[in-house]
Amino acid sequence: MLSFVAGVVNIAGVLSIHTLTTNITGHFAFFSEYFVQGEYQIALEYVSYIAAFLLGAFSCGFLVEILLQKKPAISHTIPMLLETGILTITAFAHASIPTEWLARLLLFSMGLQNALVTKVSQATVRTTHLTGLFTDLGIELSQLFFYWNTPSTQKLYRSIYLRFAIIAFFFLGGVIGGFLYTKIRLYTLLLAAAGLLTALAYDSLRLGFHYSIRKIKSKL
Repeated sequence: MLSFVAGVVNIAGVLSIHTLTTNITGHFAFFSEYFVQGEYQIALEYVSYIAAFLLGAFSCGFLVEILLQKKPAISHTIPMLLETGILTITAFAHASIPTEWLARLLLFSMGLQNALVTKVSQATVRTTHLTGLFTDLGIELSQLFFYWNTPSTQKLYRSIYLRFAIIAFFFLGGVIGGFLYTKIRLYTLLLAAAGLLTALAYDSLRLGFHYSIRKIKSKL
């Protein structure tokens, strides 16, 4: 679901402000290009985009560490609600927000999300860009030729399935978000916000279910 959200944000950013808003790899290239050309003001703008993503990741890490000490059960909830709020505000107020600030807000939210998923999955997966996922997927697909019918085969299958699912939902978010953008412009971000709330609701229901099962078993 978070990968779907990133796919929506990615296409919304590209179509609305022609800027990458889910990762910062390309921004380093643009910074280098404008710096070499002597366009220092534009180069600094790309530095601010990189800083916005970094600040989002820092904010997530800071919030999670505080919550882990006080309210561990909701350590990931607050960052996701913060991201939802940013995307919702951006959707409704985009007409009055300058283009460069739209880019910074979206990059901040994606830095927030990427850091959250990194911490939750213990750096197993990312959801805001696909470069690392395709790299890991390629490695794991190659391992199928060497670890066939071994104790680690099922674990390998599960990991490959997870990466295919994340990649598929990123593409799905991009396609649906692209079609939706032609109809409602940046209000498309509300779909991303709804995706985050759906993920939170699912997580809450799953947590409540497992808690109820443990409670029932403890009484038996």
